[in-house]
Amino acid sequence: QVQLVESGGGLVQAGGSLRLSCVANGRIFAINAMGWYRQAPGKQRELVATATTGGRTNYADPVKGRFTISRGAAQVYLQMNSLKPEDTAVYYCHAGTSNWPSNYWGQGTQVTVSS
Repeated sequence: QVQLVESGGGLVQAGGSLRLSCVANGRIFAINAMGWYRQAPGKQRELVATATTGGRTNYADPVKGRFTISRGAAQVYLQMNSLKPEDTAVYYCHAGTSNWPSNYWGQGTQVTVSS
């Protein structure tokens, strides 16, 4: 019954790269925006990047110039370069839809950046 599946997290040294992937199954219809959020220990969940079907993208200031979001109709990716220890968090995939229910979350994938 999992409808958003994330992969690609792991342990990497500072300055390294990871590519996160998220795939929505065929039971999610009318997907509009897809994106990534993250939550570090003791911190609130925060936006990382989003991408609409129309191609508009948004990035949180801390990741601008380092991360790149890309997507298909039911897939979203996050290329993370020049990783920093402060990027350490659980990263969650999100999909927003035009139908009800209107949003979906993945289970999260751990990204740990060592110094």
